[in-house]
Amino acid sequence: MRRILAALATAALATGVAGATDKTDVMAVVHQYTDDFNKGGTQSSLALCADQAIIIDDFPPYEWSGSGACAKWLSDFHAFTPQIQLTDLVVTLGKARHVYVTADRAYVVVPATVTAKEQGKPVHETGATWTFALQKGPSGWRIACWAFASGIGAVKTDAGH
Repeated sequence: MRRILAALATAALATGVAGATDKTDVMAVVHQYTDDFNKGGTQSSLALCADQAIIIDDFPPYEWSGSGACAKWLSDFHAFTPQIQLTDLVVTLGKARHVYVTADRAYVVVPATVTAKEQGKPVHETGATWTFALQKGPSGWRIACWAFASGIGAVKTDAGH
């Protein structure tokens, strides 16, 4: 009986450690993607996306999906921001509200703050949410889907506060 209990305890511990490791690995991908985005979007950020990704964002055409969706979104983003004179954009992530990992799938919801310059004036938006769905494959965790939602009652100021 003691051997069975010891085996069960060991299995439970191993499962908990594996789950914690998966959550850490998932969040590492989310943070790396955000860091790369803050640097202007790079090939390394595109490598973190699944080829058949889905993206929902707050500028036209609002949805990108299918092969190369992350690259197409990045291209469209770089084409859109000069139109509205948006520069120096930085997204800062807060503490994740949800990090769920089930087998090879993960779901992450994280609050975000956006700072930038719009037409040369500082803007600061709080209350945004960035939601990710990831899938684990042979090359590790990849972003299968993400959606960025501006916060209701977002704060935008021209005084930088």
